[in-house]
Amino acid sequence: MKIKSIGGNTAVSLKRSISAGTEEQRKAVRTIIDGVIKRGDAAVADFTKRFDGADVSDPRVSEQEIKESYSMLKQEDVDTLKAAISNIKEYHERQLTSSWFYHREDGTMLGQKITPLDSAGVYVPGGTAAYPSSVLMNVIPAIVAGVGRIVLASPPGKDGRLSPGVLVAAAELGIKEMYKIGGAQAIAALAYGTETISPVDKITGPGNIYVALAKREVFGQVDIDMLAGPSEIAVLADQTANPREIAADLLSQAEHDAMASSVLVTDSHSLAEAVQKEVDRQLEELPRKDIARQSIDDHGCIYVAETIDDAVTAVNELAPEHLEIVTENPEALLGKIKHAGAIFLGRYSSEPVGDYFAGPNHVLPTNGTARFSSPLSVEDFQKRSSIISYSKEAFRENAERIAAFARMEGLEAHARAIESRNGEED
Repeated sequence: MKIKSIGGNTAVSLKRSISAGTEEQRKAVRTIIDGVIKRGDAAVADFTKRFDGADVSDPRVSEQEIKESYSMLKQEDVDTLKAAISNIKEYHERQLTSSWFYHREDGTMLGQKITPLDSAGVYVPGGTAAYPSSVLMNVIPAIVAGVGRIVLASPPGKDGRLSPGVLVAAAELGIKEMYKIGGAQAIAALAYGTETISPVDKITGPGNIYVALAKREVFGQVDIDMLAGPSEIAVLADQTANPREIAADLLSQAEHDAMASSVLVTDSHSLAEAVQKEVDRQLEELPRKDIARQSIDDHGCIYVAETIDDAVTAVNELAPEHLEIVTENPEALLGKIKHAGAIFLGRYSSEPVGDYFAGPNHVLPTNGTARFSSPLSVEDFQKRSSIISYSKEAFRENAERIAAFARMEGLEAHARAIESRNGEED
């Protein structure tokens, strides 16, 4: 892991050269989407066979499959899922806001009406991996928001089945509509519908490059959560931090993906050197060490700043997805952090605590977009409508100004719409 000294105006970045897919990938995604639009279920089945190696004549998950999934999980794993669900629900329920209205003295009433989306589709990565945490983090805010219909789609294994953990997590949340389809064909089916699957209004959830490109293609037909890139972590630490723990936290992201980024920013040369040695040592013990090694070599770095304030400045430039602050007094630095998807304070707030169990959402902005984006939340599954009830008194007082404003923009019909009411007594 490289060590670099920074100070003053030295630029740092987590941004990686992540393309919007190759021309070949974009064409493939467009072909898949067009196929699903034209041939519906048949196209979905064909693509599932081709890309996932699974025969899924009926993509719906059956009650029997859900029951069998429970029998395949340890009871303690089910209990852990239930505990996580409780924590995540409690946190997201605090995000709920209500419609609001107010009245002016002239009798005008203004406000904002909040309405949940009618439907949402949640995409959960699958196949060779299982991500029940993705189920929880995408479904729970939709439930809390009051979404009427929530649909889950996930790629099957070659046996045509979904991960037991994914199915149990969805069942514990009361999801009844689940489909064994993945990739761009799943995104297309959720966006445009097929004979079996009714379309949804919004699609959330992570996936590979084909899923990301498909979400980009269908945006406008439906809403999407974000176009997320590979995972990333930045740790802001001083000499009081434990090198072994910091190294472990950095590697927790590196094992995700060869494109994942792990960065330490510190004002301590001794900590930097100790963490560098620990990363090398711990890498050799990881089951996914080849992936983690490539991530660390290509996208990992240790930045040593002259002062802790310089380190904070660097962190704000990074705008990381996950930020751990492991200093003598982490709360004292919180107010200085402007850009981060999620902020973990102190030694015991290791990033995986947030990934799985604490309560806040782990669907976070990546690749520097924390400068202007936020974590997935209840608000993402709601719409806001402006309410205007203008009184006669307010209309009479402001009609001339409104008409003049319209003519200032060259919109005569707008002005006449106002003047058609002006002077009327009924």
